[in-house]
Parts: sequence; structure tokens; C-alpha cells
Amino acid sequence: MRKHPFRLWRYRVLIPVPRDAEIISLNEGGTPLIRLKRIEKLVGVKSIYAKFEGANPTGSFKDRGMTVAVTMAKYLGFRNVICASTGNTASSMAAYAARGGLHAIIVLPEGKVARGKIAQSILHGATIIYVKGGFDSALKTVLAAYEAGLAYPLNSINPWRIEGQKTVAYEIVDEIGVPDWIIVPVGNAGNITAIWKGLKELRKFDLIDRLPRLAGVQASGASPLVEAFRENKEELKPVENPETIASAIRIGNPVNWRRALRAVRESNGVLLSVSDEEILAAQRKLARLEGIGVEPASAVTLAGFLRLVEEKIIERDDKVVFILTGHALKDPDIASSHNIRSFSANNRIDALKIIASLEGTSTFTN
Repeated sequence: MRKHPFRLWRYRVLIPVPRDAEIISLNEGGTPLIRLKRIEKLVGVKSIYAKFEGANPTGSFKDRGMTVAVTMAKYLGFRNVICASTGNTASSMAAYAARGGLHAIIVLPEGKVARGKIAQSILHGATIIYVKGGFDSALKTVLAAYEAGLAYPLNSINPWRIEGQKTVAYEIVDEIGVPDWIIVPVGNAGNITAIWKGLKELRKFDLIDRLPRLAGVQASGASPLVEAFRENKEELKPVENPETIASAIRIGNPVNWRRALRAVRESNGVLLSVSDEEILAAQRKLARLEGIGVEPASAVTLAGFLRLVEEKIIERDDKVVFILTGHALKDPDIASSHNIRSFSANNRIDALKIIASLEGTSTFTN
């Protein structure tokens, strides 16, 4: 396999952007694929990797889709772009709109977006509109603005977003071949849809000879897709008031639910939900065992993986990839809320005595 990741502007067969379009890019993609050796040892699974999307320019996987969507918005002649967001989409759109000289309008559910994400949108000069209710109310506002001809929507209902986000599948295959499992956080369900699209395209062009299984993980307080999957239904019952500490996936009526269900079923995969307690424990494990800081929504991958190992759905010899969608600093309040030992020293001698007493101890706790 080649050692260099697939790049957007080199693969216009797979990403059909017009040749005369100006590519709006911040050098997104090419994110680290990190072997999780300590977690492998902990759970007894031979090969576990994390695709750390928090290393993208604005700290989340959204940059992959936004480079394509903003490129096309500018190519089509739009001046205003708009999105509803639980935070990461807003941050990404604000940055890429600024890069492309466009005006970003962001509609946020009031009181339901992490502080770090709002700060990014403010920094990049976006106009922010807060609305009552959750993400679904914000999205209705965005669609109304588009229907009125006021702005071009850049949520994952926009197919160009999916075209960009599928590149994570290309990069995984490029580095380690086809894994047995790819585990993905699910909120609005665009990412798992995009990953499956990318994988199927690689298979279509005979670049791979098999497909992995997908595991989509939702938070238990916002898990309408999991319910539809468990009950083998072809319809979705939205969650009216979704609640979870994982704000990035606090979505009760996912736009891409049909395609996500199809992707999981076609891959012979699973959808499952995990509690907030499991999410926080997984966030600590990733940080304290592997040194990878992720926002809570990313940690659902490890939490779901541990459940699948316990249920013997994932086996010892499987090669598994977690998609870690966002950086820990996206949600600094949660990141700083975890317990840790701390001490006060009156002077240098006291500090040295404390340090000496800690020799050989681990910083990891459950």
C-alpha cells in the first residue's frame, strides 16, 4: 500500500469537483492512525487503531466535508452559507467560509453547544443565531432560509459534505488495508454514511477485495437509530428531547438515518448505544492509557467497542479502527471535570516529598 494519504485535489474521479473550481482547503485530512497498544493488551484484541480526526485544522472530522462543500458553494456563486450545529459543523464552516471569503451564518440550539466550539465560530467571524429547542429546531430554520433563497445550507443534507467525509475510508485502507471493523459515533449519521460510500467506491474500482463491518454508536439519551435497528424497522421514531453529555451527537432526528441504517445492514454490522457513564470512562481510558484527548462524542467508539468485545461480537483476531471525531478541547468543561489527584505544597521541600512519594505510580484511574 502507498504511504501517503489520498488527497482531495488529486482524486477528482472519486470526488467529482469541477476541474475549474477553486479548492478551498486548510490542508485537512492525513490525520494520524494510531495503534492503541495498551488498550489491545487491556482487552485482548490483537489490532486496534484510532483514526484521530481531532488533528484536522478545526479539530474535527467535519473539515473533510467542509472543504468540498465550501468549494462548491463558492463555485456556484453563493455569498452566504448557513448551517445548524451542535458545534463542530459550526466551527468548521466558519473557518472554511472565512478561508473562501464567504459569510457564515450559524444557527445553534440555545444552551446546548460546548463552549470551545462557540469560541471557534466567534473567532472566525461567523454570525450566530441562537434558537429555542434542540438541533432539529435549528435545522428547520436553516432549511427555511434556503427555501427563501437567503443562504446555501452546509449541513450533511448537502451531498458535497458526504463526498469529502468519505476520504477517511480511503486513508484507513491506504495505511493498513481493510480492517474487520470500523466503529463510528452516530449523531446526524452523515459520517457513517460517508465512510460506507467511500468503502463501496474502493470496492467498485477493485482497489479493495472485501468490505469491513460497521458499528455505529449512539448515546443512550439520543439513540433513535439504535431503536430502529434493534426492532428491524424501516422507519425512525425521533427522540423529542435528546439528552447526553456527548453534545456533538445530541440529535434526536438524524437527517441521514435511512442511508445509515442501510450502510450498517449491508455491512452486516451493528448499531448500539452507550450511557454517559460509559462515555466518560472511555474518554478517560483513551486519555490516560493512550494519551489521546477526545471530546465525549468520540469516546463512544471505545465504549461501544468494549461492549462488543464483552458480547463476543468483536473477536480477538479482529482488526478494529475507531473513528475519533473531535479533539478534547472542543469541550473543555467536560475535559477538566474528570477526577485527578492533586496536592498543595507550602514550599519546594514539601513539593519534592510529594513527588518522591509518587514514584512509579500510574496516573490512570477508572
